[in-house]
Amino acid sequence: MGSLFEHKPREQRTAAAVVKAARAEQKVTAPELIKGLFKEFHEFHGDRSGADDPAIIGGIGFLNDVAVTVIAIDKGKTPAERIAKHFGGPTPNGYRKALRLMKQAEKFGRPVITLINTAGAYPGPTAEEGGQGQAIAQNLLAMSDLKVPVIALIFGEGGSGGALALAVANKVYMLENSMYTVLSPEGFATILWKDSSRAAEAAEVMQVTPQALLQQGVIEGIVAEPNSHRKVIKNIKRVLVEELASLQRLTPHELVARRHARFRKF
Repeated sequence: MGSLFEHKPREQRTAAAVVKAARAEQKVTAPELIKGLFKEFHEFHGDRSGADDPAIIGGIGFLNDVAVTVIAIDKGKTPAERIAKHFGGPTPNGYRKALRLMKQAEKFGRPVITLINTAGAYPGPTAEEGGQGQAIAQNLLAMSDLKVPVIALIFGEGGSGGALALAVANKVYMLENSMYTVLSPEGFATILWKDSSRAAEAAEVMQVTPQALLQQGVIEGIVAEPNSHRKVIKNIKRVLVEELASLQRLTPHELVARRHARFRKF
């Protein structure tokens, strides 16, 4: 589908400017997206094996008249929310909750829509002790074989395996002011040059912007992001409705085969 700008695209910006915009306080939030995109959303809690991670908001709702499973990463707004949600860094419980909901969606034939905004999976010792790597790996494996349509939208930061664990989709889109990368520019600069102050240079080298990723075929398109959150949600909904209608015409075997082919080209 390619780029979906409903307004004149912004002048070419530096990668550092895009990174800053992706992290901005005025970003549309996961709760806003869920409320604006889906009717009758009902949230589910818990991973059925340990606890509930508030960084992952998951449940079922309707995209127009189509029942879908929605899984979103939320950074929180208030200080208390951000601490509880680890600033949008899901724990193993969060990824297991997402996996539970995706398998449930497959059982009942519901498409899966993921909304991603995370700097990466929570890196704390409790997460490592809880099997963070295994939880992410299980998601990657399960998503690759889901026999229902899967659409992913990166609406802020898309960091490392923490983002990829919800982005093994048939179609991946990004908002105009978002980033998708193996690690943060600061982390890249620290590892490569031992100097985190070179983060802006690192962002250019890493090609983290939607435009660069679209050119490389990593994503299917860029969704316009005007200042109005209402307009942003409208733009996203149009993409989801059009892509979902197209994917629903495919058989389960075709969905899986195309998803495999999509990621094998990388």
